Amino acid sequence: MSEHASSENPYGTPTTSGPEPIPSYQVLMNRVVRTLLRVPGISGVVGKRLMVLHVVGRKSGKVYDVPLAYTRHGDSLLIGTALRPWVKNLRAGDPVRGSFGAEPRTFVPVVHTAEADVLRLYEIVARDNKQNAKYNGIGFTADGSPSKADIYQTWQQGGVVVELTPH
Repeated sequence: MSEHASSENPYGTPTTSGPEPIPSYQVLMNRVVRTLLRVPGISGVVGKRLMVLHVVGRKSGKVYDVPLAYTRHGDSLLIGTALRPWVKNLRAGDPVRGSFGAEPRTFVPVVHTAEADVLRLYEIVARDNKQNAKYNGIGFTADGSPSKADIYQTWQQGGVVVELTPH
């Protein structure tokens, strides 16, 4: 079910059916990535595109370590994703910690949900990381640009962009 009211796509016909479902083996893959990001030497290579975000549960207070692909944008990091439970645990103004293999760094998160923001920022993410774009249902036009129709569809289906600014 879509997160936003369904309406005709103003950018045309999407090239995909939307974001891919989470594969059944994702829990295992997340465990492997978290381990690799803690190994000196390997973490520097893996951490060029991946990080572990340490998110505190709103109700439980439990810390969830979520491996994520990110894109550098100015001083910030951008994460294109669906509105998953870990995203809902990010609270405006509450710093969050992120690790790239070394000491965790502190960030201030902003979850962008507005159509214009998601379209603009997801285009940056998609240009930088084609695998992330594919996973999130974003194809590319003949000239190599991310498909605006696909990004709009991803937003309609609950896509958001998390922006992490160093604290």
